[in-house]
Amino acid sequence: MPKHDQTIAGLEALTRLIEIAQKDTGQSRRVADFLLAWHNAAENGGWDVTDLWNVDQSIADDMFTVLHLIRAEQRYPDDQGFKDEMQRIWQQWRSHR
Repeated sequence: MPKHDQTIAGLEALTRLIEIAQKDTGQSRRVADFLLAWHNAAENGGWDVTDLWNVDQSIADDMFTVLHLIRAEQRYPDDQGFKDEMQRIWQQWRSHR
């Protein structure tokens, strides 16, 4: 798959994961942990890779797609136009810490 197509697929997967992370379910928490670890692991804690078997397969597939995006683009979600969304996810899942 050409890099441009990979980037588009990654951004689409990221958008879906952000939507899931803004809900209030166990899967949402796991997705939020994944996204927030990318955003700032030192501040937000790490991501447990075993969460891949604790989410629906389509969500796990989106996580893998976003991992490819992270490797290819070498940018944080804020730098890809998702600053407000990441702030909302942080507020929902980490502001109480």
